[in-house]
Amino acid sequence: MKILPRSAFGQTVLLIGFLLLINQVVSYLSVAIYVIKPNLEQINQLLAKQVKVVFIDGGNSKFSPALAEAFHQETGIGVYRENDALMLGLAEAAHYPYLSLQMSELLDGEAEVRISQGDEYLFWIRPPQAPSLWVKIPLHGLEEASFYPLIFYLVLIGVLSVAGGWLFIRQLNRPLKALQKAAIDVGKGHFPEPLTEQGSSEVTAVTRAFNHMSKGIKKLEADRSLLMAGISHDLRTPLTRIRLASEMMNENEDYLKDGIEKDIDDMNAIIDQFIDYIRHDMMETSELANLNQLINEVIDHEAVDGRNIEQDLGDEVEIPMVYAAMKRVLANLIQNAFKYSDGGIKVCSGRVKGKNRAYFCVCDQGPGIQQNDIDRLFEPFTQGDTARGTEGSGLGLAIIKRIVDGHGGVVTLSNRDDGGLMAKVELPMS
Repeated sequence: MKILPRSAFGQTVLLIGFLLLINQVVSYLSVAIYVIKPNLEQINQLLAKQVKVVFIDGGNSKFSPALAEAFHQETGIGVYRENDALMLGLAEAAHYPYLSLQMSELLDGEAEVRISQGDEYLFWIRPPQAPSLWVKIPLHGLEEASFYPLIFYLVLIGVLSVAGGWLFIRQLNRPLKALQKAAIDVGKGHFPEPLTEQGSSEVTAVTRAFNHMSKGIKKLEADRSLLMAGISHDLRTPLTRIRLASEMMNENEDYLKDGIEKDIDDMNAIIDQFIDYIRHDMMETSELANLNQLINEVIDHEAVDGRNIEQDLGDEVEIPMVYAAMKRVLANLIQNAFKYSDGGIKVCSGRVKGKNRAYFCVCDQGPGIQQNDIDRLFEPFTQGDTARGTEGSGLGLAIIKRIVDGHGGVVTLSNRDDGGLMAKVELPMS
């Protein structure tokens, strides 16, 4: 499983967040080293001088309670024995090893520094001059500051950075999304208007190249349609003359006449398949249509005497489709099922579980096809194996796939466990 995001937006946000984190860490270290540390050292030096003033006459042996009381009234600095200090808040004070080590160096002996935060910010110092005493020094202006402004600042910077990245990526992705949609449309046989060339120079160059490619493909499709229409017209004219000539043959040559007319019908059918393959059905507008109604219409039209068509239709569903094109798909599948099997066939429909898609399928009782030939059969001018016969132009399934792909659907072939072939078409319901 990939942890890193794959979209441009996710990668940009991750990059911005990583850079913000590095910036915050560097900023914190810079402030700690060049601002906080010198200030603490200065405060510690001032506190050490205050302690030296308190014990200017000596240590425990020369400590005067009266002098300490007077000093406390004038400066707020108090000197207490440990029991009294514990009652006044020493027990709740936190020990600071770094400050203690620095204070020991300033007082030329082992000292301990503790800090308590209550109504006022108190430094508790046990000096080396009087290890049994604690000096309480209140400092104003060092009360614990609220972290809300800092949090607000960090959140604001993060939101603004992400918003800026989102706007940048949105502006960058807008022409890319239009390009993606246009490419999908061209793949389905639609040819949209030339895209607006906007965005960065690289995206503009890609859009310009795509417009040129789309124009070329559209012209190629038009030329191919014109060529096929011309060939169809030129072929049908001599075929018509041949048919007329066959009608004037003697009665004793009926066997030749029947063969000629059958060949003419086969050639006309092949020409019709060529035209069906290149026709632009998907240029028509899709409309919501009832799938079961379409199936019933096609079955009524394609019914063959002596051949049974079993129906197993699911719930009524409406699907956006080009109605005539989808009727051609189902009709071709039913005709193939009749052509390559002798028994009855089955047509079913329903919803695809867990997906916003519907399906219809045609099942026959024929010999099936080789598994490795299934994908190949959807290619133009490709026929099945000898078990399925070799007549026709090989365009039937290619036409079906082209129409289904144009609807955003999927067509699949699979051999049934109880014999025969199942052709299944899945279509999106929206």
